[in-house]
Amino acid sequence: MQKTTDFSQGKVWRNIVAQSIPLILAQLVQLLYNVVDRIYIGHLPGADSMALTGIGLVFPLTTLIAALTFLFGTGGTPLFSIARGAGQEERAGKILGNTFSLLLGTSVVMFFLCYLFRRPVLYLFGASDASYVYADAYLKIYLWGTPFTMLATGLNGFINAQGFPRMGMMTTLLGALLNLVLDPVFIFWLDMGVGGAAFATVISQAVSCIWVLWFLTGKKALLPMKKKDLRVDGKLAKEIMALGMSGFIMQGTNCLVQVVCNATLKVYGGDLYVGVMTVINSTREILGLPVSGITSGAQPVLGYNYGAKAYGRVRQGIRFTAALGIGYTLFAWLLVLLTPHLLLSIFTEDAAMIEAGVGAMRLYFFGFFFMAFQFTGQSAFTALGDSRHAIFFSLLRKAVIVAPLTVLLPKFGFGVDGVFLAEPVSNAIGGVACFVTMYVTLYRRLNCREKSNHMVEF
Repeated sequence: MQKTTDFSQGKVWRNIVAQSIPLILAQLVQLLYNVVDRIYIGHLPGADSMALTGIGLVFPLTTLIAALTFLFGTGGTPLFSIARGAGQEERAGKILGNTFSLLLGTSVVMFFLCYLFRRPVLYLFGASDASYVYADAYLKIYLWGTPFTMLATGLNGFINAQGFPRMGMMTTLLGALLNLVLDPVFIFWLDMGVGGAAFATVISQAVSCIWVLWFLTGKKALLPMKKKDLRVDGKLAKEIMALGMSGFIMQGTNCLVQVVCNATLKVYGGDLYVGVMTVINSTREILGLPVSGITSGAQPVLGYNYGAKAYGRVRQGIRFTAALGIGYTLFAWLLVLLTPHLLLSIFTEDAAMIEAGVGAMRLYFFGFFFMAFQFTGQSAFTALGDSRHAIFFSLLRKAVIVAPLTVLLPKFGFGVDGVFLAEPVSNAIGGVACFVTMYVTLYRRLNCREKSNHMVEF
């Protein structure tokens, strides 16, 4: 048990890999919830590309729900790891209980708001009369799973933070495999179409949620969730949200960018290019998943060692995370350059969409390796509790760079290509700025603290 829960022991890179691999698999399975839906929907008989376009219009709302999940989940988990590393088990238990309550309360509010105002919101997001039919059919069912989604995703990190990454992987494995089986049943066999995909997803999310709650309230958890810790502590809630704000802003600005992209593409390219962006976003989620998993898997290791004042091990973890992330994203970029037709055909058989998507995909993924710089810097800031820098760089890349460029580049002669060019420009500027700042303000400071520790020991 000691080997699986004490991240201050053993080689740092092995601890990170041990955390990351199950987490990547879990996130991959989690991604299947939505990606499998898109694959089936993209091949619906007689729907052409319009059904896929409709699903793309739902993305901003699902991303907003994910943003709120990140606000509490990615805020609570690092605090939980730091408290465990410092031996503060009572505080760690309160963090877990408060995170649960915040997730549950927010999910109920989001369900009612999104359900009641879904029509005007979808048209605001760029829906046409043709695409709205598909978007509404999916969203009005999908929203019923909001509490399940937020609890399962937001609390799963606490399983990993206690040293049980395989159990965390099972959280999404059970639900996603069920979704994989139920999708064709509801979509084709029961002839429910787009609504069937949403219904299968809700059932799958419920199963994942039940698994998480079963583990975190059971005897296997090192720090099980207790009833006395569920009462929200205002001060602690502020700490959770302050640290989780970077994750919220990162996802929230993704929501903003998706809205701006869909609205701009509707003007310059029509429904076809909204569908193309849906496919490209799906591909980015898949290809970006390993580097996201690596940096997420590193967070509890970095946070634990930081709490234990093992600053040299924190620096080792940051170096390893950066090297592995950059190496992988270079490979992913090459894959996109060589096989764009294959990647597009996974989601659609529409010849017009594939033809338009090849050039758009190559533009969008240009310099993809810069994403690793952003993820590494962001992860280090979050893991060590530096919410100020984490929030700033979340805003910089999406709200300050991508969203304005998405609107301006098409007007400056780039047309529809300008929408797809905004992403690589933001990756390069935002990624490098985030990583360099992390190195100067955090990494070098850890080196000074490590030397101070040696002097005290001497």
